[in-house]
Amino acid sequence: MSALAVKRIYEPASDGDGQRVLVDRLWPRGVKKEDARLDLWLKDIAPSDDLRHWFGHDPERWTEFQKRYRTELEGKGDALAELRALLAKGKVTLLFAAHDEEHNNAVALAAYIEKS
Repeated sequence: MSALAVKRIYEPASDGDGQRVLVDRLWPRGVKKEDARLDLWLKDIAPSDDLRHWFGHDPERWTEFQKRYRTELEGKGDALAELRALLAKGKVTLLFAAHDEEHNNAVALAAYIEKS
């Protein structure tokens, strides 16, 4: 079982989530902060507004989005270190709000963390 998971924030929290980390820049619509059961909101690790708008969750831009996001992540050492420190303690679930569960920044971030 991987120590890193990805989940929509709209799905119910579970004890198996471990540390719950929101990795979106914007707070998800319709979610009350007390209901989110967040351990951390790491908005600094989210894609830039320019990249987020350019991508627009268009699956045809997914490969290029991942490349551009990886480039942005190279400059986010503090946020990555914070995330890796949590992973060193146990399971972490990256939370996102996008409807597309395959093409979003949390999936791209998880792939980046697992490869680096």
